[in-house]
Amino acid sequence: MSAPAFVRLLARLGDIGAPSAGPALSEQLGQWIDWNRAIALSRALDAAPPPGSFPIQAEGEAAACARVRTTLQTAITRTDKPAHPTGEDFAPFRRHCVDLQRSMLASTGQLRGRLRDALATGSSDQARLAEVDAVMEMTLSPREHALLATTPILLGQHFERLKRANAEAPDDAWLPSFRRDLQDVLLAELDVRFHPIEALLAALRTSHASGTP
Repeated sequence: MSAPAFVRLLARLGDIGAPSAGPALSEQLGQWIDWNRAIALSRALDAAPPPGSFPIQAEGEAAACARVRTTLQTAITRTDKPAHPTGEDFAPFRRHCVDLQRSMLASTGQLRGRLRDALATGSSDQARLAEVDAVMEMTLSPREHALLATTPILLGQHFERLKRANAEAPDDAWLPSFRRDLQDVLLAELDVRFHPIEALLAALRTSHASGTP
């Protein structure tokens, strides 16, 4: 399997080779999950919580997720940000990137918790899924945060290479190309952050379509 689009983009901007394939997900999880988290995950998988008594409003949750995603996409693709950048300094772009990453983290984290709360009011299987997702988020978030923290670093290296390669170009003509690369990376990161949200939404929609309360 080829590397995800986000990884390929970072590899290209960082001028490094992207892995064409990696260890199976089960092997990676075995390396990342310590025994405390493994026990918590086992309990979540084995538990049989009672079904909830409230109907799940799948379409309302989907609409809320769509609004948040549109807001974040708009913030990423704004062409007037960062304000007053120059071709001499990456700092404004770094601040812009970090601010958007923080916004994505906060917004998607709230959505994910909201969707888990909605699933917890459904059937036993839905409540179990919500509990498993909570454990997986706690387990994988530190590694995810560490990996995503490298994004501004690789973008900074890409910025410096472009600046050196275009030292003779007039009026920072290479900056629009860098802006597009910055947007592409952040949009790809947004896709990654929405993967678990889309999975939880799919579970909600499935229950709604089948008439599960």
